Amino acid sequence: MKKLLFVFFALASVAFAAEGSEMLLSYSAIAAGVGLGLAALGGAIGMGNTASATISGMARNPGVGGKLMTTMFIALAMIEAQVIYALVVVFILFYANPFVG
Repeated sequence: MKKLLFVFFALASVAFAAEGSEMLLSYSAIAAGVGLGLAALGGAIGMGNTASATISGMARNPGVGGKLMTTMFIALAMIEAQVIYALVVVFILFYANPFVG
């Protein structure tokens, strides 16, 4: 935790050293990195819970394994889509930053 806090303050010092639109770009880069990290963390937790529930359901009733697997793959695709949407937002912030005039 201390290392993560150190890295965050190191990145923040770079953002504070800039002036004008450069500072806004620095803040956008930090926000994009933190946002994508949180989206990936949430997606990983959701995928883990989905896989755990599917495995538990197949262990209780092996006859519905195929139906549960199909449903799990659909749920995993929808969870992964949310992370990909966050990645698209990060690319927008990096390459076509709408906040810089």
